[in-house]
Amino acid sequence: MQVLRHVPAVEDPRVLVGSLTRDDAAVYRVDDDRAIVATVDFFTPIVDDPYTFGAIAATNALSDVYAMGATPRFALHLVAWPREPEILELVGPTVQGSVDKAREAGVFILGGHSIEDREPKFGMVTIGEVRPDDLLTNAGARPGNRLVLTKPIGTGILATALKQSRISEQDMSEAVRAMTTLNASAAAAARTVGSAVRAVTDVTGFGLVGHLHTMLQASGMAAVVRADAVPLFDRVRELIGEGAVPGGTQRNVTAGDAYVRWASEINETVKTALCDAQTSGGLLIAVDADAVDPLLIALEERQTAGAVIGEIVAGERGTVEVRGGTE
Repeated sequence: MQVLRHVPAVEDPRVLVGSLTRDDAAVYRVDDDRAIVATVDFFTPIVDDPYTFGAIAATNALSDVYAMGATPRFALHLVAWPREPEILELVGPTVQGSVDKAREAGVFILGGHSIEDREPKFGMVTIGEVRPDDLLTNAGARPGNRLVLTKPIGTGILATALKQSRISEQDMSEAVRAMTTLNASAAAAARTVGSAVRAVTDVTGFGLVGHLHTMLQASGMAAVVRADAVPLFDRVRELIGEGAVPGGTQRNVTAGDAYVRWASEINETVKTALCDAQTSGGLLIAVDADAVDPLLIALEERQTAGAVIGEIVAGERGTVEVRGGTE
């Protein structure tokens, strides 16, 4: 849902990032040396194990802060949960999973809010801080920047396949490891190349091309993506062929018709994968061409993946051209 279009723009020099550019978090300048970063995220379970669900939810909520170049400091829980005893007892391990992941990130959980609901939902409000000069946004991409992605794509497909009993939890183990891996290391690697990083976003519910589109809209740019260079989790193509496609992904494919130019060699499976609605995805980084290798080295040193999947070009604002080759 396009909720942000109903949020009025705020014009105040203290507001460094508001709703206008649909960035990953709001940023409010406190003084010349400090700004507050605030974000919120919650969703329904995507795995059966409640502890893992909590860890994924926390990792996902913290990701928006890392995408802004900020350090998360504390968080508040958001819990919507049924009262049925057999479901209510699962809230404890869900909370514990999030607490342990927050502790790994050096983040305090300081409270929260809960309501009764028919379906479990869990997430966090996350607060971080950043020096204004170190702030990263989705609005600075420039022609010639390379696009680097730090996690594979396909968690929406895999989670749907799990719900449909097409795969087991074990089949999702690689994706679960990715979804519970903090983007802290990816953000730290980005900081090593300094101002060569021009724009950053994390890849979540709007899919890879959807979040790239938002970056391009904010930056006034276009982009070319090489589909064969985009890393996918195992079995994603196969499961798309079997029909394990979530509603959010289907809506992303439809929305993409307005801004994606698919090359003739791109089939429906690839289109679906690149539009797949992600949970706790990686960072998508627009970086100067001469800083790509140093960035990839910094990612490798931190045991973090990095794939160069395309580049920023001058062109129709917000447009994504998807080609098939890896030239």
